[in-house]
Amino acid sequence: MNKNEKLAHYYARCDIESLRGEPKNLLEKAKKEVEEIDVNDIDLDNMILIDVREADEFASGTIPAKNVFTIPRGKLEFAVDDKLVDVSDHQVVCYCLKGARGLLGAKTLKDLGFTNVVNLKGGIESWVQSGRSIKNYLGNFKLEA
Repeated sequence: MNKNEKLAHYYARCDIESLRGEPKNLLEKAKKEVEEIDVNDIDLDNMILIDVREADEFASGTIPAKNVFTIPRGKLEFAVDDKLVDVSDHQVVCYCLKGARGLLGAKTLKDLGFTNVVNLKGGIESWVQSGRSIKNYLGNFKLEA
């Protein structure tokens, strides 16, 4: 399998609709407990955004919020004390590539006592598709129509 095929396979696995069994059940339960927010409702200056993708995905770009944390979903429980306790009174928005891991990340934060946490519906993919920019170490980028 070449790199493009691996990427396509990974991308497909990030789709909530393609999941089956217990992972799908877990996501369906999280959907009932976690509110989702549309890209049009994101306030880059006042919300805390948490990108729960893996480190290699962060390099492709993040949403350019005033307060954005890059914490892989598997490390959220361990980062709460260090990074997130001081911002728990703000609205927290979790996001990933397409929405599934962001949803699980938001559910984890709710389970840890955060009361004002939501998931970005459709993840960073919906952000880019809406014509908004992302930033990485090279600068800001926007999908051209």
